Amino acid sequence: MKVDGRHTRTLWLEPDGWAVGTIDQRQLPHRFVTVRLETLADAAEAIRSMLVRGAPLIGATAAYGVCLALRADASDRGLATACETLAATRPTAINLRWALGEMTAAVGRLPVECRVAAAYARAAAIADEDVAINAAIGRHGRALIEDIARRKGGAPVQILTHCNAGWLATVDWGTATAPIYQAHDAGVPLHVWVDETRPRNQGASLTAWELSQHGVPCTLIADNTGGHLMQHGLVDLAIVGTDRVTAQGDVCNKIGTYLKALAAHDNGVPFYVALPSPTIDFAVVDGIREIPIEERGAEEVTLMTGATADGRIETVRIAPAGVAAANYGFDVTPARLVTGLITERGVLPATREGLAAAFPERAGLRAAE
Repeated sequence: MKVDGRHTRTLWLEPDGWAVGTIDQRQLPHRFVTVRLETLADAAEAIRSMLVRGAPLIGATAAYGVCLALRADASDRGLATACETLAATRPTAINLRWALGEMTAAVGRLPVECRVAAAYARAAAIADEDVAINAAIGRHGRALIEDIARRKGGAPVQILTHCNAGWLATVDWGTATAPIYQAHDAGVPLHVWVDETRPRNQGASLTAWELSQHGVPCTLIADNTGGHLMQHGLVDLAIVGTDRVTAQGDVCNKIGTYLKALAAHDNGVPFYVALPSPTIDFAVVDGIREIPIEERGAEEVTLMTGATADGRIETVRIAPAGVAAANYGFDVTPARLVTGLITERGVLPATREGLAAAFPERAGLRAAE
């Protein structure tokens, strides 16, 4: 998508052809900073520290992390160490483990001297596949927006989103934002309500930034505003992303998603989840009981970082010193609250049957395992 009017991806090979470049998302929206990843440790720390974040981008970064590891040690031990190190960085998003499985399958049976080149080829393919998948999600989701626009007679379609499921969370296009970008680029009048998404404020710092960069009309709101907007008819549909979807359609996404889904259900607002197929975990059925929920440091709740009036970036405490704080990163929205799943193969019902019918090759593989 666009940064200062220029097309930009979140992940790329540097001119030397082996190091990996990416955007330090911790610096946004105040600074646009790119970093160079050269080692397995660099890639693991980038994922762990949320320098990169978003399930699809984490997966693509992990794939390149394997490449960087194999440059140093292409043995079986080196491959195993790379996968173990990267898998330990973030527990919730399934794309990470999917990508590591893809990389292992691509190089595991090859002679050691062939592994580095094969790894870079598969990592590049994973990145390009992500772009193509998200573009397809955009086409299917755009049709939903266009249908509402026709019924509204040209009035802007009001869309609510939560967290950042934008191009910054993927290699390009985004998941939840892909339909928005494609509809906007096609001239469909629309407006996006952007949840701030405490405690890391990915909506305020990332979604609002990237929508503004692309010229999409948007308004930042406090996390607890969505229900009020829905009660007053100011939201036509909600579109969010996800870090893992179970075989029966439960959706694990950024904390607060469940509350938005409840409000949407109570007010008759369609609630859609946009996802690439690698985010589906056919090995998990009950999302509430089976998906591990990442718990992050209390400082993300008690501290906040922002820009001062003179341009300095400062971190300040917003809670009493020493107060205990819980920081659950994700919650699970039951399938019954999901209007539809927007995938690269169409808009699906959030059911076991709907997912298995659309992705039989993956559902069958998991069943066999």
